[in-house]
Amino acid sequence: MARGDAPRDSYHLVGISFFILGLGTLLPWNFFITAIPARLAGAGNSTARILSTNHTGPEDAFNFNNWVTLLSQLPLLLFTLLNSFLYQCVPETVRILGSLLAILLLFALTAALVKVDMSPGPFFSITMASVCFINSFSAVLQGSLFGQLGTMPSTYSTLFLSGQGLAGIFAALAMLLSMASGVDAETSALGYFITPCVGILMSIVCYLSLPHLKFARYYLANKSSQAQAQELETKAELLQSDENGIPSSPQKVALTLDLDLEKEPESEPDEPQKPGKPSVFTVFQKIWLTALCLVLVFTVTLSVFPAITAMVTSSTSPGKWSQFFNPICCFLLFNIMDWLGRSLTSYFLWPDEDSRLLPLLVCLRFLFVPLFMLCHVPQRSRLPILFPQDAYFITFMLLFAVSNGYLVSLTMCLAPRQVLPHEREVAGALMTFFLALGLSCGASLSFLFKALL
Repeated sequence: MARGDAPRDSYHLVGISFFILGLGTLLPWNFFITAIPARLAGAGNSTARILSTNHTGPEDAFNFNNWVTLLSQLPLLLFTLLNSFLYQCVPETVRILGSLLAILLLFALTAALVKVDMSPGPFFSITMASVCFINSFSAVLQGSLFGQLGTMPSTYSTLFLSGQGLAGIFAALAMLLSMASGVDAETSALGYFITPCVGILMSIVCYLSLPHLKFARYYLANKSSQAQAQELETKAELLQSDENGIPSSPQKVALTLDLDLEKEPESEPDEPQKPGKPSVFTVFQKIWLTALCLVLVFTVTLSVFPAITAMVTSSTSPGKWSQFFNPICCFLLFNIMDWLGRSLTSYFLWPDEDSRLLPLLVCLRFLFVPLFMLCHVPQRSRLPILFPQDAYFITFMLLFAVSNGYLVSLTMCLAPRQVLPHEREVAGALMTFFLALGLSCGASLSFLFKALL
């Protein structure tokens, strides 16, 4: 909620900027997992063959989808934790702008490799190294941006998360266009990997524009000086309703705040007027349940997506539908519904921060793990196929993706509401760490679930 004396977000430019920055933070991850090859075998240009190889091939000697997920999330976890120390000694602008430039450079290198012929082994090693470095910078970038968002109205966190959801749709559409373009694999791959470079450039422009927008300067320029004002805002919100929920008059709110301000000089002279530095442990005690829910949501999601879901094939006879089934029904459908789920929190937040229904909804998502493992995955040796029809997989994916997007956005929006105003930035940084922890746990479990098939 914006304060009454805050300037207007003219033309919603700040909201659009954070939406595009959210898009930029997850473009690298989505472009790599959407282009996962089903196998890395034979000679030739492996980078180009990412886009021309069928996702449902019989071999995956390198376990590419599992490794790219794990080696994306472990650096994300490590550098998210490291970012909690970096913010004290490295300026925010250096962390955000430096990370964006590094990601742009590494993706440009990936695009350049399209023109280089190499065998699968070296290609796999270089790709994994690139994934590690890109996600290390992405972790610093996300942590810094979530820290900024913690000082702003919750609507902007929702916009940022919606932008992250759109990154997957962007990557899936780029994949489909590359497959349907009819051009040779090398040209298709070059266009595919240049696309995120454009997205990162847009993110850089948006970030550089923020200091020139009054609304952004109001919330971001002097965070510490706003803490006391934000506490008064919280008092006003609490006073606006009595025990029965009937709104109080504005005059009563203003009078009470004035009385509070008049009493402050009577306090002990040694008492600090500004809130002290927030304790990480104190903030964690307030948000631990919400943070645990976030971990469990991402643990379930990354344990099967894309490691298991990318192996599901159509039960129909070979043809165009079979070729496009997984890119459409796995990647595109997931990202569209995930983005829709994230966007729903712009209209309502249910359940609220005091409800015990949230952990129950999160735990119910564990049912998706066996459901996907029992879908039509031909490469299996242990479990039976109980849901062979395409309709089963599509239904499961719809519910899986919407619940992921909604619960992720919900937990990220609820956490700042559970702490004091001057603790919101710490809460945002902590939630980013637990987000990365959930991703890493899910990526690790994906090896186990794939082995159980």
